[in-house]
Parts: sequence; C-alpha cells; structure tokens
Amino acid sequence: MFEFIHVLQSQDFMQNALTVGLLASVACGVMGTYVVVRRIVFISGGISHTVLGGMGAAYYYGFNPIHGAFVVAIIAALLIGFVSLRYHQHEDTLIGALWAVGMAVGILFIYKTPGYNVDLMSYLFGNILMVGRESVKFVACLDLLIISIVLLLYKRFLAVCFDEEYTRLQGIGVMSTYLLLLCLIAITVVMLIQVVGIILVIALLTLPAATARYFAPSLGSMMILASILGAVFTTSGLIVSYEQNLPSGATIIVIAGMAYIVATVLRGLVSRFRSYDKK
Repeated sequence: MFEFIHVLQSQDFMQNALTVGLLASVACGVMGTYVVVRRIVFISGGISHTVLGGMGAAYYYGFNPIHGAFVVAIIAALLIGFVSLRYHQHEDTLIGALWAVGMAVGILFIYKTPGYNVDLMSYLFGNILMVGRESVKFVACLDLLIISIVLLLYKRFLAVCFDEEYTRLQGIGVMSTYLLLLCLIAITVVMLIQVVGIILVIALLTLPAATARYFAPSLGSMMILASILGAVFTTSGLIVSYEQNLPSGATIIVIAGMAYIVATVLRGLVSRFRSYDKK
C-alpha cells in the first residue's frame, strides 16, 4: 500500500491511470444505472464488441483506435436502437450479428496490419497503466458531455426507461430519446475500454450499478452510489494489481464481482430475516 502511494506521487503513468479510473467511474455509474434499470445489458454488450472492427480499421489506416471505436460505437448504438424500437423481434439477431461481425472485422484488420499489434491487444484486454495525458483529457470531456446531457434530460430518460407509453402520451419523442440514451452508453463503453478492455467492459458498466440498486431508494441516488462504488473498485483494483503484479482490468472486475456477490447474499439474508420476523 505504501509503495503504491509512493509510485502514485512520483510516477505520471499511475496518476493518469487513477484519474482515468475515477473519471470513467462517474460515467459508468450514471449510464450503468440506465443499462441495469432498462435491462439492456445485451445491447450494451453488442455495442462494446462491435467497436473492435472500428478500432482495427482505424489502426490499419494510421488513426487512433479510440477514434475508430467512437465512430463505430455510435453507429452500432443508432442501428440497434432503431431496430429495437421498430422491429423488436429481430433485435437479438441484429445484436448477435454486429457482435460477431465487428469482432471478426477487427481481427482481420489486426492480422493485416504489419508488425505486432500490442496496442490493439491492450484495448482488447485492457491496460489502464498505458493511458496517457491526452486520454485523460478525452475522458474528462466525454464525462462532462454525458453528465450535462443527463442533467438536462433526466426526466425524459427516466420516462423512457420505466414507461414508454406514458412518454408517448406526453408528446415526448421516444425514439429520439432512446437513441440518444444508447449513444451516451456507447460513449461510456469507449471510455471503459481504456480501463478494462473490450472483453470486460460490460462487467464494469453493470456491476457497480447492480450493486447500488440493492441500497439506493431512487434512480438519482443509485447513480451517485454506483459512481462511488465504481471509483472504489477501480482504485482498489489498481492497488491490488500493482502490489500483486496482476492485470489491472481483470483485478478491477474480480473485486467488483466479489462486491456484487456479497451484496446479493446480504440482501437475500436480510429479506429472509424480515420474512421470518413477520411470521
């Protein structure tokens, strides 16, 4: 622990890693809450895995892979959202197709790019310790964008998540609101890729929010608690991974998963004791 604090004080790479983890936790807590209450984890998974195609293409043509991920994530979110609302019976098929094709296209571009593509491999499995100062600024800007839009359209998102029919009766555009929500989730996915990688991004997007749901009485408090839990998970994951020389992304997810399991067990025990007392 003391060694980690010393490295944190003296090394830029650790400061960048911790800062990105904390910034990503905010967006993760806010948008992960919508993913959990709306029950669109599978849609989020489709978006997250599709972006590998954009990252591979961007890397092949000499661009920043994150920029490629950003573009493809938005396109996938809009396509999935449109089909989900208009042709609900084909939703699972489209998500599965985008998931598989996106990964396959990404692998083909990685294969065709000369040299050993260690950068893309780090995006696949996550390497928060490699995040630079520019990435920190990029994530901070995306954080600000997400929070601003959520604060501005909080009631609209709330209505779309819990009662689409009521939202239509109020004259609110369900499709435009839902597509915007999915685009914000797509942005969050791109942010989290830099923290835990494509493979584990859905776990970090959903576990803090799912854990917070057990203790939060409202959607707003759930977002705040999920953001705090995300910050705790990423920080403790960085500490443990550094002390034990383990992959940071995987360590963060293991800690988040253990916390969720403990919270689930405790919630079950409390419910059982309450039922027993009533008898």
